[in-house]
Amino acid sequence: MTTRDCELGSERFREVIEAPRRAFLPLPDTQVIERPGWLQLITPSLRQGGLNEVAFSVLDEQEADAVIDETLAVYRRLGLRFRWTVGPDSRPADLAERLARRGLRRSEVHGMIRELSAAPPDPEGDVTVEEVDEHTVGEFSRTMAEGWEVDPAPIEAFNRLVLAHADRRHRLFLARYRGAPAGTAGSVVFERSIYLLGGVVLPAFRKRGLYRALVTARLRFAAERRIPFATSHARASTSAPLLERLGFETFCRFPVFSND
Repeated sequence: MTTRDCELGSERFREVIEAPRRAFLPLPDTQVIERPGWLQLITPSLRQGGLNEVAFSVLDEQEADAVIDETLAVYRRLGLRFRWTVGPDSRPADLAERLARRGLRRSEVHGMIRELSAAPPDPEGDVTVEEVDEHTVGEFSRTMAEGWEVDPAPIEAFNRLVLAHADRRHRLFLARYRGAPAGTAGSVVFERSIYLLGGVVLPAFRKRGLYRALVTARLRFAAERRIPFATSHARASTSAPLLERLGFETFCRFPVFSND
């Protein structure tokens, strides 16, 4: 990671930080609140997380506390699990400290990137990965819900919306171990990058190469379409070290706050 790479407006900054802010696909009840320096999502039907976040916030230093309190009050009143991303272009400079003082849980995230050229090889042995379609979306959703320990019903409704959407930017992948559903992952395709998100492997199948297989399947999908970059926002304690071993580099680090 270099100082030049981290400059606002650089190509890598656009792909690692700015593009993923547009990775969401709103549900019918999603409120998208957008103004200069602010992007927020509120989705009452997804109470356990997803599409409830402050993705971008540039606040006046004198008004920041009032905006933070008002925003948190909305999510709490609706009983929603939410997150607040404090990216490298967030303001004020002490925004993370202000959120922490309000009792939100802090997680460290790596904004990561990898250049793509040749398609990675298919996994070998007992692991297979397939792109999800209308025939496997139920199986995918149940596996995803089990991995994240959430209610499968709203997850499946959302995933069916993803598959039916006209632009097909969102792609879902199901990993199997000896034919049994064992892990899931998603991706969002942009013009210059593919954003990897939502990877989870069921506890009984971990340390069998499934996470690696899900990553390489999405990299292969992008490389075959001549997309030059893959990016991800990876937790420092879990997926970031795995992605580093798969050729990703950390472009920047930033905190994400949540109420869970």
